Amino acid sequence: MFDALYISATGMQAQQLNVDTIANNLANVNTSGFKKSKVGFSDLMVREAARQLPTQESAGVLGAEKRLGAGVGVSGVSKLFDMGELKKTESAYDIAIQGQGFLEVTMPDGSSAFTRGGTFKINRDGLLATASGYPLKPNLAIPDNAQSLVIDADGQVSVQVAGEAKAVELGQFDLVRFTNPSGLLAQGNGLYRSSSESGEAISAKPAADGMGSLAQGFLEGSNVKLNEEMIGLMVAQRVYEANVKVMQASDEMLGMVNGLRR
Repeated sequence: MFDALYISATGMQAQQLNVDTIANNLANVNTSGFKKSKVGFSDLMVREAARQLPTQESAGVLGAEKRLGAGVGVSGVSKLFDMGELKKTESAYDIAIQGQGFLEVTMPDGSSAFTRGGTFKINRDGLLATASGYPLKPNLAIPDNAQSLVIDADGQVSVQVAGEAKAVELGQFDLVRFTNPSGLLAQGNGLYRSSSESGEAISAKPAADGMGSLAQGFLEGSNVKLNEEMIGLMVAQRVYEANVKVMQASDEMLGMVNGLRR
């Protein structure tokens, strides 16, 4: 009975994290480029327990050892990088990645972060940057007299400058991918950092070597599906309730034992 109390407590704790994760997914259903998270569960370490269980072969003697579980644990919370629906915006500074890949971003400390795209801008240094002002590699400077920005599907960036008949090429965007993108560490604002689980970044040109292509004038929507999240929320609630009932039943049984009289 004491074991049942602890086991049901692990179930309640795990489902609380599951509900919190689903709530965050639902809160970001309209966030551009948001990738939903999923909680993974695993059974906790089992222990050996010798029980005197009479059997037909050897009634009344020590039975075989039984494997008893110790509850449920959270094996991890991973990001799912399924592609969201592309939404047309007509803005030259809205960029989405159609397919696999990330754009590389230079952080203030000089390290790299990665994004699936979004609404970009020209920062105070004149560089094409994220909405938070972090420049995109390879640090493309946009001229002050630029009239239009063009980003091709293969990553070529050019601008139309006042007084020039021909567009001026500024550079080339590359995309990066990871062996295990679920291992990326979310930093907020649509940015991710690599980790030992994600592996090193593999760079390639857009639309080559399995990479996706760039789509200017589009934003990638969230990959959260309301119907799936609502079903998952109801299941998590029911499992939580079941664990509460197990705890209540164990408590009642302990109360009966404490109330026994000779």
